[in-house]
Amino acid sequence: MEKLIITAALTGGIHGKEANPALPEQPEEIIEEACRCYNAGAALVHLHARDRQGRGVGDPVIFRTINEGIRARCPVVIQNTTGGPGIPIEKRITSLDADPESASLNMGSVVFFYGGKEVTFFNLRSEIEAFAREMQRRGIKPELETYNPSMFGEVENLISQGLLDAPFYVNLVIGVGGMGGYPGTPENLVTMIRHIPLGAVFNVTAIGKYQLAMNTMAILTGGHTRVGLEDNVYYRKNELATGNAQFVERVVRLARELGREVATPDEARRILGIGKKE
Repeated sequence: MEKLIITAALTGGIHGKEANPALPEQPEEIIEEACRCYNAGAALVHLHARDRQGRGVGDPVIFRTINEGIRARCPVVIQNTTGGPGIPIEKRITSLDADPESASLNMGSVVFFYGGKEVTFFNLRSEIEAFAREMQRRGIKPELETYNPSMFGEVENLISQGLLDAPFYVNLVIGVGGMGGYPGTPENLVTMIRHIPLGAVFNVTAIGKYQLAMNTMAILTGGHTRVGLEDNVYYRKNELATGNAQFVERVVRLARELGREVATPDEARRILGIGKKE
């Protein structure tokens, strides 16, 4: 198997410090967390930006502050989100102006259930294609976020139009609570893996209580894996995580016990087919 790429999703765009006080919101907090995760074994960090009130934004100035701060202090691969429920499409794409090496690209629409509310996250085919076209033009590797098997139709559409450069990088997001989500069972993960295009690199992201089991399955099946406070604020049942690095450290221990080496940032760049940005 290839070496394991560990991604740390540091903050997200929905819950904040009310869910876990350790969740970073402001640029300096996020930069510090990114370097802690790198030192713990993460090769890639997935980033969202927040305003001074802690609300998710697509502000390229904030993203650039974060990206440049991380690059100055550690060599981790930088992946900016182009997601963010509630953020208009024209503002989501501006995260690319901060010049990340990779960026998330959602393959369909989802309705999240959080805090008793429904949060609608629209991603239309025309928008998906526009994002892919712009990432290809800028030399940014898309991370194709698929929440259920039907979304592989959009992956195939992008491939058929030549809007993706190999190797394709697919993220299986499993366990999302809401319409369009897919429960985080071993059977469902295997189903998702069977839909991955030939030759693609795949990553597994699991939400909440599903995270640890899906981390382990990703290691065993030759995929890569993502952890962090964006996806799960608890280290174990009824115990809040102390920070993102705590999750990374656990996956590193799991990988070692299961005989899988952990990738460095430069090894992750080679596996994903992306160039280092200074």
